[in-house]
Amino acid sequence: MNVKALETIKQLDPEFYDRVSRDSEYAYRDGALPAKVKLLIALALDAAHGAAGGVEYFARQAIAKGATKEEIMEAVHVAGHISGAGSVYTASFGLADIFK
Repeated sequence: MNVKALETIKQLDPEFYDRVSRDSEYAYRDGALPAKVKLLIALALDAAHGAAGGVEYFARQAIAKGATKEEIMEAVHVAGHISGAGSVYTASFGLADIFK
């Protein structure tokens, strides 16, 4: 969970922040799908929703779980196919500092 992104929520409502954090930990745990795959799905969804910061965050998390540049780009391919060129531009902005 990106603490920086939710710092205001943490300060305003610590109980709610804890719930969101637990939900995130639950969603991205290894299960039928490995955590890496779930993070790549989240990356594609954030690309589709125009959230470049989320693309960067989930790419870094996926890399930490062993994702390759090729796997990340395949997630971007899917986002672009389903959601259009805007998601590709968003992904490009989100990945710019990761793959220099």
